[in-house]
Amino acid sequence: MSVLAAGGTVLYSMWRSAHPEPTVLTVRYRTDAPATTAVAKPWLEIINTSGKSVDLSDVTLRYYYTADDNSAYGSNCVQTSLGCSNVTQRTGRADNPAPNADHYLQIGFTTAARSLAPGKTTEGIGLQLYRVDHKKLNQANDRSFTAKHTTYTQSKLVTAYVRGALVWGQEPNGDTPAPEPSTSSAPKPAVAASPTGVLFDDFDYTGPDDPALSANGWEARSGAGGPGIKDTWSRDGVSFPAGEDGKRGQALQLRADTDGTEHGTRQSEFHRTEPTVFTGTLVARVYFSDKPTSGSDGDHISESFFTISPDPESSKYSELDYEYMPNGGWGAYGPRLDTTSWRGNDLTDLRNRVTSSHIKKLGGWHTVVITAMDGVTTYSVDGQKLFSSGSGYFPRERMSINFSAWFIDLPFKGSRTWDMRVDWLYHQDGRAVSVKDVQKAVAGFTADGTHYVNTLPKS
Repeated sequence: MSVLAAGGTVLYSMWRSAHPEPTVLTVRYRTDAPATTAVAKPWLEIINTSGKSVDLSDVTLRYYYTADDNSAYGSNCVQTSLGCSNVTQRTGRADNPAPNADHYLQIGFTTAARSLAPGKTTEGIGLQLYRVDHKKLNQANDRSFTAKHTTYTQSKLVTAYVRGALVWGQEPNGDTPAPEPSTSSAPKPAVAASPTGVLFDDFDYTGPDDPALSANGWEARSGAGGPGIKDTWSRDGVSFPAGEDGKRGQALQLRADTDGTEHGTRQSEFHRTEPTVFTGTLVARVYFSDKPTSGSDGDHISESFFTISPDPESSKYSELDYEYMPNGGWGAYGPRLDTTSWRGNDLTDLRNRVTSSHIKKLGGWHTVVITAMDGVTTYSVDGQKLFSSGSGYFPRERMSINFSAWFIDLPFKGSRTWDMRVDWLYHQDGRAVSVKDVQKAVAGFTADGTHYVNTLPKS
């Protein structure tokens, strides 16, 4: 039987060679980066070369690379006419590593990406691949990289699959497992389109200059203004190290450092460039620091998560704040978490705000929630309700989302550094959502390889 089976396999291979199946998809590739670079920039294009439409949610691509120094790698989408929210990416280790291909970047699509008609193209999909430690990588030993392909060229070093069956390209050694077994007749489960009215980000970016930041509506602050030590805001304090578990994914990090002088102080803020939040549920997974990363303790540091009206003079001014002060501040002892709802920005008029202070030591990771619904704003941490404010301080217009780390004052000399981190952000517009449901949604995005989603209504 084994001899017959082997003979049948040979005959089938000979028949396939004489009667090749029509190509379903063609993949074209170009690069925007040299062999040695801080960020690999593969651009991929899929062309439907079959005679029928192909659902993009059934399509998976794999781009093969070598993980230099066995480093963790991150990726993101920079540009595509499909919308980066509809492109998923996941880096993985090959089960059977091949020369120049011990890892792969897997690209997929949600159902919202729709279908590709015969003869049509996705147009270019701009991607980034980089080391999470932000050291330079060597693309010369990456199987799918071709330095000379600076314009779109067909590449069989990138593989394409439809429902798990290989339809384009050459797998390394021919034994790299497909996304789904190619012998299976079961369809590959489609990645569902994200629900409407959702903003999600797990902060997979290369740094404050990453073009994906502005494409996704974020900005690292620099330059003048307050609060804290005025005119000391620096984009250099914003970075994206490994995420909460340290194994995959990244986090936003905000660094505030000083030598005790105004000239030697740097504060950090990261925010949405457009008003985003009005009512609904806003959740962030935040790491608060109780102690400095380096240097002496004792600073009056503020680690803040808040929403705020873009115009401080607006007649509908609104602001919702979390402000954690591990050593206190404003004449009060710490550790302290202040939750504040505002209806005006004049600090001298106490009618403009209502605050609840909580004596809590919060060093570590926490799930921080603001829910604004039906005239009531509720603040909760790790599922525990801390404070609610009523209709007099309820949001009256859309606000931006902000994270910041800054010094209230400079009580002593000497160098020290403080770090605040955010693993992910989730917002559901106009609807109250439980922490459990938010965590389930975030886990689903992570499992699908979805780094960023924005299905919010246009403002």
